[in-house]
Amino acid sequence: MKKKLYELAHCRAGDKGNTSILSLIAYRDTDYPLLCRMVTADSVKRHLGHVIKGKVTRHEVPNVGALQFVCEQALAGGVTTSLAMDAHGKSLSYALLEMEIDTQGSSD
Repeated sequence: MKKKLYELAHCRAGDKGNTSILSLIAYRDTDYPLLCRMVTADSVKRHLGHVIKGKVTRHEVPNVGALQFVCEQALAGGVTTSLAMDAHGKSLSYALLEMEIDTQGSSD
């Protein structure tokens, strides 16, 4: 069975210059291990590759049931230098929640 991430988690975002930081936070503690297995740096890079031009690094934050993704070269130069309509990281957080994962837990 497949689900979109917004069914399992919510997302917060921050940005600094051309780097976006996305925090994916499980609604339930029981879903955190599934997110750890299925939402990798590579899968986020593939899902958001049309926007993220640099490296994606994942950090696990188990005490709060969260995964943090540092997305480099993700904001078209940054909020103050970009001509893009909305170069803020919050746009990427909503896009990440549209990612679909296999809830049976088999990784790609």
